Amino acid sequence: MSRMAGQLSHKGALSLLLFLTPAVTPTWYAGSGYYPDESYNEVYAEEVPRAPALDYRVPRWCYTLNIQDGEATCYSPRGGNYHSSLGTRCELSCDRGFRLIGQRSVQCLPSRRWSGTAYCRQMRCHALPLISSGTYTCTNGVLLDSRCDYSCSSGYHLEGDRSRICMEDGQWSGGEPVCVDIDPPKIRCPHSREKMAEPEKLTARVYWDPPLVKDSADGTITRVTLRGPEPGSHFPEGEHVIRYTAYDRAYNRASCKFIVKVQVRRCPVLKPPQHGYLTCTSAGDNYGATCEYHCDGGYERQGTPSRVCQSTRQWSGSPPICTRMKINVNVNSAAGLLDQFYEKQRPLIISAPDPSNRYYKMQISMLQQSTCGLDLRHVTIIELVGQPPQEANSAPHSLLLQHGVD
Repeated sequence: MSRMAGQLSHKGALSLLLFLTPAVTPTWYAGSGYYPDESYNEVYAEEVPRAPALDYRVPRWCYTLNIQDGEATCYSPRGGNYHSSLGTRCELSCDRGFRLIGQRSVQCLPSRRWSGTAYCRQMRCHALPLISSGTYTCTNGVLLDSRCDYSCSSGYHLEGDRSRICMEDGQWSGGEPVCVDIDPPKIRCPHSREKMAEPEKLTARVYWDPPLVKDSADGTITRVTLRGPEPGSHFPEGEHVIRYTAYDRAYNRASCKFIVKVQVRRCPVLKPPQHGYLTCTSAGDNYGATCEYHCDGGYERQGTPSRVCQSTRQWSGSPPICTRMKINVNVNSAAGLLDQFYEKQRPLIISAPDPSNRYYKMQISMLQQSTCGLDLRHVTIIELVGQPPQEANSAPHSLLLQHGVD
């Protein structure tokens, strides 16, 4: 082997440079650590680097730790001024709102590397679910200390926690609230109304539209009930309260009412005539009622036979009077006597030769009973007591008209 020209060393690495004559052909052995350089006809020899010698005095043996959003607290064998020397141990922590992922404690190793890795991840809570018929707004999304405030839609009331805060353990404080429908529905009834009874009737047929109903929450009305007559019913005279009640899906209810007033036009009460009486239709004094005047037996009516109650609350016409009937008994025939009752009252003539006649007494007793209803039949009783006329076609003064019964 040729003579060595010289020897250099740098930081524990040794390099040898040998100069050869051009006539000498170098021999190269694979794996020997030598290799030829054809351009310069030189050969280099390198030693395999050895492991660095451990030196605790080197201040930056490992790279300086820099934890983003966190902090490394280090303790070195060399003292407080050494933060990355050999053997230094560092405790890793994160700022508030961040979580350490990895090892909490690392050490500077002889390989000039730290014994582990770690980083700080921002802490987050899970996204809150939406609540039925409500919503929420948050100050900082799902990050630490973010506060979410809940609110409900119109017509609903919030029950539970109104706010929730994202805590350091990644959980939300409190519990999920609910929106409850506690507001009753809105209902508006028709206006109260007043109506006059129909002619000759004491009632009036009244119609109205159904109430206006709206739910303040989800708009759903389950049912509406009516207390009182249905629209289109006949209402008697007086005031009538109609009440509606509406229910929503949450069983909240609201009611409204209005009044139906029916009036009957009435005329002043008529007084029966002296020696007579009245018969009237309907109530006798309401609009459209008709009253007829009648006279007792032995009296006849003078004036209008009937009067009608008008819409002006006044009676038509004027009241008639009942005057005593004037019967002329000085007639020559029975036909002449009966002609005086034409279109007035129907006469019932009872004749007897003597007032003590038992058949006469029995007949008069029966006719005086109210069961006969002679007054309703407009029958006037004429009693003829005594001997019959001596001459034909004449009626002497012995004919006695005792009394008449209507």
